[in-house]
Amino acid sequence: MKVSNFPIFTQKDVPSEAEVISHQLMIKAGMIRKLSSGQYTWLPIGLKIIKKIENVIRKALNHIGCVEILMPSVQPSELWKESGRWDQYGPELLRFKDRHDRDFCLGPTFEEVITDLIRKDVSSYKQLPLNLFQISSKFRDEIRPRFGVMRAREFIMKDAYSFHESQESLDSTYELYKSAYTNIFQELMLDFTIVDADSGNIGGNESNEFHVIAETGEDDLLLDNNLNGMNFEIAKLKYKENDIQSIIKDTGMVHKKGIEVGHIFKLGQKYSESMKAKITNKDSKIINMFMGCYGIGITRIVAAAIEQNNDEKGISWPKPLCPFDAVIIEIDGDKNIEIRKHSEDVYNSMLKNQLDIIYDDRKVSLGNKFKDWELIGLNNIIIIGKNESINKTVTYKNRKNETKEEMSIENMVNVVRG
Repeated sequence: MKVSNFPIFTQKDVPSEAEVISHQLMIKAGMIRKLSSGQYTWLPIGLKIIKKIENVIRKALNHIGCVEILMPSVQPSELWKESGRWDQYGPELLRFKDRHDRDFCLGPTFEEVITDLIRKDVSSYKQLPLNLFQISSKFRDEIRPRFGVMRAREFIMKDAYSFHESQESLDSTYELYKSAYTNIFQELMLDFTIVDADSGNIGGNESNEFHVIAETGEDDLLLDNNLNGMNFEIAKLKYKENDIQSIIKDTGMVHKKGIEVGHIFKLGQKYSESMKAKITNKDSKIINMFMGCYGIGITRIVAAAIEQNNDEKGISWPKPLCPFDAVIIEIDGDKNIEIRKHSEDVYNSMLKNQLDIIYDDRKVSLGNKFKDWELIGLNNIIIIGKNESINKTVTYKNRKNETKEEMSIENMVNVVRG
């Protein structure tokens, strides 16, 4: 891709409301732009990173037999009234009426919709277990949106749901999801931990949260030496103590701040009972299905990754999240036909080698190009000027360790591949 076809929207200034580094850098790097409070448009660079995260998630879920669907974001109130959550959920549920005076809401979560879907098509234990997921926009009417996409009103989330004949089957699948989530966050090269958590509005009798460790995190975590533990809400209940320092003193656990990026729940029969989602089991008895649900905040992962990976120049992406494998920066290619021709040859060679390349063919100074791509966070920078065009080489620069070396195109391809 060439910058002439793939515009970048870097800027120097950030709004005063951008308190945390991820929010500031996402605006400066041209990843997002604010539409209204807690709502953001994702620009080309930002959306490319989201797609990378989605691909990692899809691969991991497909591996455990989870199949993708897509459900409507506008949900009828009747389903929420069946589950009992229409009145329980609170003001975060954005309710409205259509032209026929019927009540609807914008979906913050999809337990009711998926339960309604499955109860219409599944009636026997022979059709279970069943695992389905979707990746879509959700909306929660946050009272105080803040920290950019970390606490937004509209966000992209992966939500998965499992259906079972028995608690034993649910328990087994729950462990599969926990393992899949671990693989996802490891593949994204994030520093994370898993903690026991409160089920909140979703419900169920057991849940775990996945947190990216970051000083700007909103959640207080109490962890042992192996980074296993619980969030503060669970700790208060377990130790019957509201002071975090007292709990630390009594247990020897350490206090970390975390950004919640995933949450999995054993729902049991909460929704199947209230919504009459029944099957005939092996003993020919009619029972309520057992359910689990499993969420990952995709847009929140982007911010969390930046909180862990930044320096004085901007973002410094881990390899799996980097929007491009490398950037080609030509020096005065618009003024020198040989530089332009060599840059095109290098670009086409890298494309043939199945590398995802951005070619900066803008008519701006070398310094501005460097600042933009270091801000955006690309680690592999390919420089082509007069000497390189004469020698039929490139100069390779690594953003992280500042090494710079002239090399052949073949060697450069191998270096970029890593």
